Order: sequence, then C-alpha cells, then structure tokens
Amino acid sequence: MSETAKSPPETEEESTTTADETIADDADSGPTTVSDGSTAIVRALENAGVEHAFGVQGGAIMPVYDALWDSDIEHITMAHEQGAAHAADAYGVVANEPGIALATSGPGATNLVTGLADANMDSDAMVALTGQVPSDMVGSDAFQETDTTGVTMPLTKHNWFASSADTIGDTVGEAFALSESGRPGPTLVDLPKDVSFEETDNEPGEPELPAGSEPPTEADQENVEAAASAIERAEKPLLLLGGGVIKAEACDTARAFAREHEIPVVTTMPGIGSFPEDDELCLSWAGMHGTGYANMAITHTDCLIGVGTRFDDRLTGGIDTFAPEAEVVHIDIDPAEISKNIHADYPCIGDAGTVLDQLTAEMEHPPDAREWREQCQTWKDEYPMDYSVDKQAPLRPEFIVEAFDEATDDNTIVTTGVGQHQMWASQYWEYTEPRTWVSSHGLGTMGYGLPAAVGARFAADDEQDVVCFDGDGSFLMTMQELSVAVREDLDITVAVLNNEYVGMVRQWQDAFFEGRHMASDYNWMPDFDKLAEAFGAKGWRVNGYDEVADTIEEALDYDGPSVIDFHIDPDANVYPMVASGAPNGKFALSEDQL
Repeated sequence: MSETAKSPPETEEESTTTADETIADDADSGPTTVSDGSTAIVRALENAGVEHAFGVQGGAIMPVYDALWDSDIEHITMAHEQGAAHAADAYGVVANEPGIALATSGPGATNLVTGLADANMDSDAMVALTGQVPSDMVGSDAFQETDTTGVTMPLTKHNWFASSADTIGDTVGEAFALSESGRPGPTLVDLPKDVSFEETDNEPGEPELPAGSEPPTEADQENVEAAASAIERAEKPLLLLGGGVIKAEACDTARAFAREHEIPVVTTMPGIGSFPEDDELCLSWAGMHGTGYANMAITHTDCLIGVGTRFDDRLTGGIDTFAPEAEVVHIDIDPAEISKNIHADYPCIGDAGTVLDQLTAEMEHPPDAREWREQCQTWKDEYPMDYSVDKQAPLRPEFIVEAFDEATDDNTIVTTGVGQHQMWASQYWEYTEPRTWVSSHGLGTMGYGLPAAVGARFAADDEQDVVCFDGDGSFLMTMQELSVAVREDLDITVAVLNNEYVGMVRQWQDAFFEGRHMASDYNWMPDFDKLAEAFGAKGWRVNGYDEVADTIEEALDYDGPSVIDFHIDPDANVYPMVASGAPNGKFALSEDQL
C-alpha cells in the first residue's frame, strides 16, 4: 500500500458503520443532477420510473455507466450482451414496462441484435442504449465502430443517433414512451461518446410520444356493429386470444367477454395465460404443436374472433386451409396486421380491451352455441394430452413438467429456451395467469431461457417462483448467465431436459430426412449438475422417476440458483404436430401420421 493511500478503519464496528452510512447516502441520493449528456440520459430513465437495467460495460458507453454510479437505478451486469437483451426483454414482459439494455459500441451493440430481433418479433417493449465512437470519428472505421442505427433499423420500432447533449435526455424519454405505446417493441438510442461527455443543464421532461404517433383506441363503430352481428348469428363462434391481449392488459376483459357470451377460447402460444387453462371454455393453445381440440375448433369454427394476434405461420399452418368455414373478426391495434396473412371480414383496429367493450355494448344476445360447446368438449375427450409412463424406461419430459407444475403455485413464472423442451413446457403446464409464460416465439431463439429467468426474477414478486425449462443445446448457448444468478443470489430453478440432441431438429430429421442425424447428435454435452456447482449454484442429476419429486422439492426449497440435469428419453417427440404448411385439422399424433 502506498503511503498516500487511505488507511483501513481500525475496527470492524467502524467499518460497518461507514458502510451503512454509505448505503444510506446512496438510498437518499434522489434524482440525478444534469451536467452533461450522460447524466441527462440517466435522469431521463429516472423520470420514466426505471428501477433496473441490464448491460455490459465498455469504452464508448462508459460515461453513461459513470453517471449510473450516483443513481438509484440498479444495474445488473450480465455475462454477455445477448444475455442483457434477453434479460431486459423478459423483465419487460413480467413487469409490463420497457426493459433497459445497455452495451458499448461495435461488438457490444451487435451482440444485442439477436435480443432486439427477438423482442421485435414478439412485440416486447425494450429500450437499448448503445455507446458509439465520437461523432467526428463516425464513418472512419474507428476501433469498435459499427453503424448501429443502420444495423438495427429493421429490428426496432424506431432508433435514434444522438447528436446533442441538450436533446439527448428527451430522446431517451421518447424512446421509452414509444417502446410501450400501441403495439410494443424495442427502440434504440445510439450515443456517441462526445455527446455523452458534452456539457448541458437541460432537464429532460417526462417520457412523451413523438407527435402524431398516438395509437388508435376505439375501432370504427360501423365495423364494430357489423362484427357484433356476425358473432350473434354464429353457430360455432371461437375466440382466439393472442399475445396482444396480455400486452394491452385486456385479459380480464377478454375473460368476461368469453364467459358472458359462452364462447369457447383458444390462445396462440404468445397468448398463453391470457385465459385460464382450467376454465371449461378453454381449449388451450393452437398451431403446429397446439392441442388437437384447439386445432379442430379452428378448423370448424364459423366465426373466428382473433384478438391481438398476427396470424403467423406457426399458428395458421396452410393459409388457404386455416379456419376455412369462418368469417373472421380481427381486433388489433396495428393496422399493418389486418388482412396481412388472414383476410379480415370485420377489421376492428384499436385497443384490445376497448374494442371488446365496444363489441359487448353492441351485442344484444350471445350466439346460440350450445351444440358447438358440446362438440368442443367431445374433441377434448377424443384428443387428450396424455402419455404413457414406464417406470423402468428413461424419463418422460412431460412427467417432469407436470411434476414441477404440481409442486409450484399458479403464479409461478416459467421461462424457456427454444426446442422440444419449450413445447413440453407449454403443453403440460397448466397456465392460469398472464405474464407467467415467458418465451421466444417469433424468432425462436435458443438460449433465451436462462437470461430470461434472470430478468424475470428481478421483475417478479418475492413470493413468486421462477422456473426455467431448457434443453441441453439451448442451455449451452447462454449458460454463462448462471454466473450472474450466483453473483446476485437469485432464487431461480433451471430444469435441463437433457436428451443429448438438438431435439426438435432430430425429430424433424426422423420424420422428413430419413433419420439422418446430421449435426443434431449432442452426445458431447458436459455434466450440467457439476457445471452448476462450478459456477457456485446447486446442481443435481436425475435419471429415474423415483428421484423426480424429491429433487424438485429440494431445488425449489434451495434459496438461490439451482440446476437439475434431467436425463430424459432421447427418442421422446412432441405431439400433436401439424406439418409445416399443412391444415390445422390434419395434426399428427405419431410419426407415422406425418
């Protein structure tokens, strides 16, 4: 130690007192004082009510990080920028507000791209703040320079290149407001280092939308009246609830509408949780791996009421064969989605909850659909989501998912990566509440599950469990974020459904490529339980049925991050399955039906 260094306190008591005083000072720090571009950025985030941000430090973003030092905003340093983006995404899904992701220029910004694309596809609110080389060096191929706004333009609702410290705070506020308005999505502000350093005393205001960008609320009344009449005269009405219902906070309204008019309900995969799956009207979710009864209902309905859905190909199968007998009522806040994939006979552009209220006000009587409801129940009986268990055979993944569901409360948050495990987690867990299913849908991003669990944990209530279902291939992609969970002492439980394959690829290879397992055999996986212990988490390996319940209980009771490496049947497949582009009603229940 040099002679000029500060001497340590003489006693432990003195040290503790000093630390407590420092914590108290930090807690009472109040709003950030604006003196330059970076402090204006942080002040704008504080004005927006931001409490958490996820990121990775670096050269060009360093002034913003320095300004965060004195802020009450809690920054969570992630192991990789992709993890920061997924954590911010999931945080926003659970908290119902934009998640914040930070990264430096160049590779820091490009490492956010997968997370931005994921949030964009799933309409998740997120704000990315990226460092950039100084303004006078832009275009010179400077160290760690990337055209971040150019790269991310197709993947964001809007992005900005900050040009002045005087306006930078309001720009960040605008990015926040735009991200969560209307159809949510990611926004990005690129921050040249000189602008972050530039002096200013301009106080940013509260987040405000750009002029002229206010989304519609009420649908055209004439269209609503026509839609209401179509529903009233329907004999086989079906309500299709998408992820937009959850984002619009319209779940209670949608549930009331379905129950008042006794209309059966299916959801999209992003819409899981919008309607309770234990309700007798619920047929669960539809699409490629949706329930047989949901897909039969879509195939035979004569009036499909789609709310907050973009009718993507994983839902529709073949466009020409989707709901072939139905008149379609399409409620969506984004006019670009109307008749983009499925023709809307009755387009209703507006907020999901508001338009459903408009429909209720116009409907004089519910549709006469008693026989239709009975038919839907018959399909439930004909195509149950059951499976056989041989206690002497390898573990069935469905059994593990159901065991976790039984051991946890209804408000437990489930995150997943992408692959077979994602489907089993969505099929065999009974979801009753919104914002408890957090996954990657449109982009299908392997590795989403673990960083999403980190973000979800920060947004969740203390009493909520957070369970991540992952596959061995998916977990391997972002497992470094386990170090973050350990450092932050996060109470999350990861269930790796380990079949030593990229399972969904293997399933398709068996069905359509004559069983040639090119690059899908992952028999080189590490021992994930030992790996968890190396990170400082708690790890278990489970091979038999008699170990499942007790291990799940131990992992859930453990106060910290835990990983269970479940070695499952490597030949287990996901069914039902609608072949790509096939009619929904032609779902297969086994490989020989494909």
